[in-house]
Amino acid sequence: MLQVESLRKSYGERRILQDIRFSLNPGEIFGLAGENGAGKSTLLNILATLLTPDAGHVSLNGLDYADHQKQVRSHIGFVPQELAIWDELSVEENMRFFEKLSWKKQSRDVLRGLCQGMQLDKWKEKAGSLSGGQKRKLNLAISLIHEPDLLLLDEPTVGIDMRSKKEITAYLKELAASRKTMILYTSHDMDEIRELCSQVICIGKDPFYRDMLKAAGKPIQVF
Repeated sequence: MLQVESLRKSYGERRILQDIRFSLNPGEIFGLAGENGAGKSTLLNILATLLTPDAGHVSLNGLDYADHQKQVRSHIGFVPQELAIWDELSVEENMRFFEKLSWKKQSRDVLRGLCQGMQLDKWKEKAGSLSGGQKRKLNLAISLIHEPDLLLLDEPTVGIDMRSKKEITAYLKELAASRKTMILYTSHDMDEIRELCSQVICIGKDPFYRDMLKAAGKPIQVF
């Protein structure tokens, strides 16, 4: 379980996050919505242990972030908006490169299976030649090499074709159902959030996202 309690974060005098609190159970997919600048990426970076909150408490599977940061990191997969792949390497070479840096060693078959699960079959092609959707799939597959318990996704389908979006969201549903992976998913696509997520955390002052999600009947926590 991911437990977030009274989380706060400011940049100078600008308060970004105020008393964020929620819990995410194994197998659940939560959406994270809000206008640009509301603090969605800041929250994900804190949960990925890349930023330190000003106040509050976060724990993952009973491990306190402040006291067990290295151990916590071994259970987290993080996919930022920016692609983190080597264009000059093939899909296979990317997967094998990042496997060597991973918390868990995997066979070639397991690595290829991660890609095939998202319909990414171009195993020998250079990453630079892939479509935008295929690059996003590769980025996601890399984050799953060590079989994380918590997967943090920052706009993982932004700017890609509808087919790739559907294949990625279908894969995430299966991942949550079969492995009980906890997923926190940021997107501006409300249809995507409605389809994929069982509950939504909405942060920021703009009522647009809150109103859309309430109209759709999604359970929503507003901060």
